[in-house]
Amino acid sequence: MEIWRCFKENDVKGLPKIVHLVDVYEACQLGKQHQIPFPFQSSWKAKRTIIAYSLISLWSNDSFISGRQKVDTFIGLKINTLRTVSGGEYLSNEFDKYCRHNGSLISFSNSQKSKLACNFPAIFNFGDSNSDTGGLFAAFGPLPSPYGQTFFHHPSGRYSDGRLMIDFMAESLGLPYLSAYLDSVGSNFSHGTNFATAGSTIRPTTNNYPSSKYGFSPFSLNVQLIEYSYFKNRTEKYITQGGEFAALPKADYFLKGLYTFDIGQNDMTEGYFSILTNDKKTNDQIKATVPDMISQFSNVIKGVYALGGRSFWIHNTGPLGCYPFVLKNLPIKPEQLDKYGCGIPYNDVPQYFNQLLKEAVIQLRKDLPLAALTYVDIYSLKYTLITQATKLGFETFLPYRPNGGEFDTDPKAIMWDGTHFTEMANKWLFQQFVNGSFSDPPTPLNLACP
Repeated sequence: MEIWRCFKENDVKGLPKIVHLVDVYEACQLGKQHQIPFPFQSSWKAKRTIIAYSLISLWSNDSFISGRQKVDTFIGLKINTLRTVSGGEYLSNEFDKYCRHNGSLISFSNSQKSKLACNFPAIFNFGDSNSDTGGLFAAFGPLPSPYGQTFFHHPSGRYSDGRLMIDFMAESLGLPYLSAYLDSVGSNFSHGTNFATAGSTIRPTTNNYPSSKYGFSPFSLNVQLIEYSYFKNRTEKYITQGGEFAALPKADYFLKGLYTFDIGQNDMTEGYFSILTNDKKTNDQIKATVPDMISQFSNVIKGVYALGGRSFWIHNTGPLGCYPFVLKNLPIKPEQLDKYGCGIPYNDVPQYFNQLLKEAVIQLRKDLPLAALTYVDIYSLKYTLITQATKLGFETFLPYRPNGGEFDTDPKAIMWDGTHFTEMANKWLFQQFVNGSFSDPPTPLNLACP
């Protein structure tokens, strides 16, 4: 199929004319059926060495480097050009640097040339603790050790031992880590801003820090939109003055930037934890609030669009019923656990939320014709990571455990504190979705623009 596409788009000169797609080269036929060495006798052979190298894992994985070395050794030549037909993973700045350092060039197919990397100059992030880089830290005081011990070596305002998915996203786009909008000291907003705060909800809530035991952030999504609007207006007013205002994004960055969203988890946990207070709710009652969550989320997306945002990267929410902190603190019966130990009732509402969120994104594409909206299935990735931990190189994961809220400092741990993921887990999650494999449409991160 790829040979047919190369012929059709004239990507490789010298291929014989392929009249019908059913024409199959002997090597391809054998390779699809058996582990048989590449045949040296066939009806058609290239006049010089042509290599098709299929890379499934990310460029930074050792498999690419070792695979390249094996190819170089086998044919006695060095890979001169890496051709990609539809591989978005080949478009990162870091990968390009790696290839140039090792004497290889990246060559795009005709179809890929029509949409090169977006070159996002900035990221504007909205969300909760999954992507908070210091917002709640700035508003209500620092996190204690051992938060941040793996990468930053001190608490950095992130609810993890190290970097978050949003950090790896920024790295992959060649951008600095995002400063929290609420952090007034040492921040640099020249390449974007982070409005996320831990505990944030889509819908405003009265169970806020610091008065409530299970307090949530007062910076709900509608407040984050207000912050963004104010930040944009003030930036456009002062950016031309230079000097101290040089740490602000350029005016056109608001149009060209990437807008990322990862929020909704706390709306459901607020409902769950109300079970422990006088305001007890059933699972069905919590589920009944989801349509309003989605409606308010859609309104914020429309609000950002009205202010000029065009590229939206939207994460759905994770399997809360697999989180140790949830299972430790909420009532659950043995028969309500799935075969992996996750609480079925507490995963039911997130799945319903994700279903409506995806439907809303589809509708938003119709309502906002100039925007690119990418929906990312984080739920499936996190559930796979949790339930297949040992196969993926992590420690055995037990959702239900007595110390569900304590730190897990094992280097191969998935959960850091019973609710939030470790740097190693965040990196794995990022590596799975960055090339578009878990997105709708299946668009790589660096191609997620109109």
